[in-house]
Amino acid sequence: MKITQVDLFEVEIPLIPPIAKYFPKIYEITLCRIQTDEGLEGWSEYNGPPAVQQEKAASYLGQDPLALDPFAQPDCFTCALLDITGQAFGIPVHRFFGQKLRDQVPVSYWSCHMEPHETAAEAEVGASKGFKNHKLKARSWDIVETVRLMKEAAGPDYTVTVDPNTEFRLLHIAARIASELEPFGTVSAFEDPVLKNNFDWYRLLREKTNIPMALHMGDPVGVLKALKAECIDYGNIGGTSVQVRKAAALAEAADVPCWVQMGGVCLGVLAAYSVHVQCTIPNATLPCDELPFMRVADVVEDGLVVEEGHFKVPEGPGLGIKVNMEVVEKYRVA
Repeated sequence: MKITQVDLFEVEIPLIPPIAKYFPKIYEITLCRIQTDEGLEGWSEYNGPPAVQQEKAASYLGQDPLALDPFAQPDCFTCALLDITGQAFGIPVHRFFGQKLRDQVPVSYWSCHMEPHETAAEAEVGASKGFKNHKLKARSWDIVETVRLMKEAAGPDYTVTVDPNTEFRLLHIAARIASELEPFGTVSAFEDPVLKNNFDWYRLLREKTNIPMALHMGDPVGVLKALKAECIDYGNIGGTSVQVRKAAALAEAADVPCWVQMGGVCLGVLAAYSVHVQCTIPNATLPCDELPFMRVADVVEDGLVVEEGHFKVPEGPGLGIKVNMEVVEKYRVA
């Protein structure tokens, strides 16, 4: 088998209107398609313009995809090569990462920071679609009012992960906000509430509130440091598939649950890859941050299903998805 063509498609698919009001564009997304002389094609996705990987993409022409070590390649090509290999051998991608531990993976609904009544309206939408958790970009000046309105709109069983991206900044501010949020009983975690250069603050904050503390991490070394500092209850694990598995294994050894964010507000190709990885990670039990449904369309037309706040794990072969080229061409910009 030989690689005959590698295509890179930069696409811009708008976010849903409530989010697009604040973020007309979040980041650049490029899709990669690797085609072979035996009619197989593998897909992957990465953040950034095509030019970043153009030279590397061209280097694969004429090579046997089954002879390449996929994990020695940039992760965007790892996915496409695993997709081809899975199709060649008739197995789903998750088989390359270990035993499948679950048939579905929980996922959060999501909002950027908006006016409290707008976020509440989105929470009502999320609840109506069966989501159980809402990942929320939070700000110190209105998060309490926002959570109050979200609870009124979505009900007491709809939980909120509060992610201020360290905007609360200081320990005493985060502690005050936590004390005001605790009575609602719907906040499932604080993610990155204060500055991340002082793990002592996170440890002290854990002592001052019953709201679990989480850090967004990618490098396994950073995860190990956080675990040694005893400053987290949960981990939000990002990075490549290899980094995610290494970091999650460290957290598992310390009995720390995690969720995964390989793509964030991505498209279905990267979301499917992430779901294949997550379903093999024992402690990846919390709702993930793979959010292709936050855009007005997706390039995946079949194979990746979201029901009641869960992704169903595609059964392959390969990624187990079908890409709609009409959608790719409609939103293609390069």
